[in-house]
Amino acid sequence: MRLHRRTLLKASVGGGIALALTGCSMLPRKASGEPDHYAGAIGLPDGSFGVSAFDRTGNVLWQTPVQTRCHSGCNRPARGETLFFDRRPGWSFYVFDTTTGAFKHRIDAAAGEHFVGHGVFSLDGRWLYVTASRYEQGEGIIAVYDAEKEYQRTDTFDLNGIGPHELTMHPDGETLVIGLGGILTHPDYDRIKLNLDTMDPALLLMNRHSGKIVGRFKPPHHQQSARHVSVSGSGRVYVAFQYQGPQYETPPLLARLEQGKLREYRFDADTQKAMANYIASVVAHPENDLVAAASPVGGTAIIFRGSTGELVNRASIADCAGVQALAGGDFLISSGQGKLVRMGATTPARELADLPVYWDHHLV
Repeated sequence: MRLHRRTLLKASVGGGIALALTGCSMLPRKASGEPDHYAGAIGLPDGSFGVSAFDRTGNVLWQTPVQTRCHSGCNRPARGETLFFDRRPGWSFYVFDTTTGAFKHRIDAAAGEHFVGHGVFSLDGRWLYVTASRYEQGEGIIAVYDAEKEYQRTDTFDLNGIGPHELTMHPDGETLVIGLGGILTHPDYDRIKLNLDTMDPALLLMNRHSGKIVGRFKPPHHQQSARHVSVSGSGRVYVAFQYQGPQYETPPLLARLEQGKLREYRFDADTQKAMANYIASVVAHPENDLVAAASPVGGTAIIFRGSTGELVNRASIADCAGVQALAGGDFLISSGQGKLVRMGATTPARELADLPVYWDHHLV
């Protein structure tokens, strides 16, 4: 019997289960031009947690235990380091050698703060920007670290809002793109949402040097929690929502920034319903106009054209969440049930692997 991600997560990495892809000899290449390997936070059926990396042939490159469930990560450009962040509320992030998985650093959150699962580097690989929260005050911040000085904390940027989540770097190298969810939580109350009536979500653009917010774009409805973001190679910004209103309502869950406004995508009624008001990942493909999004709650992954909103593919993938762009125009989708699925615009979704791990929401 398979375990759902929210009950699984009792898994041990200590035994080092060997992973092998099934049903294919190798995965497609990544679209980024980086080395052909992938990493993700995992759980295993015995109860503990880890981070695992595998290559295109399905061989495990490394598998390293961590004490708590992680969420997402990022690679340090040209420095051979991979970072993963505790799931919200997160008290630490971890630095690994990208090639061997050797543990290098553990960085703890400052007193009165917690991380929320995401970070991104400057293009030169020196500065790390991490979304975090001052939980007593309910204030969202960006914590800045100097990776060349063993990840010393150097600055803090206020977001003038609550509940930041994913952030990414714009191709201009100067602008942080941030999803501000608007949801107030507190570690003492687990993940209970404390302010659904007064939420104030937004897509934020921030100068990475000064911390000045240079753009704040609010969705039409105050309960469209702006959680995940992506930017195309040409600089088009996308944002994905998790709707906190009644489940019988099916508002748009995806939008792009265009001429200073959020232009929403609405798909056919069946697709809107299938996404269950919850998007866990959105990724713009760097080679084309395609965008992929995944909903673990609805068990649905979609691909659409960013410029027009035309839906070009939809697949049912139980507990799907992670998305990675592949060379040639397709996407790799991961699930909390150990599946890896290749999905493109013109061909049906195809399962590439069924692994004895439980992937968390994001692949790196």
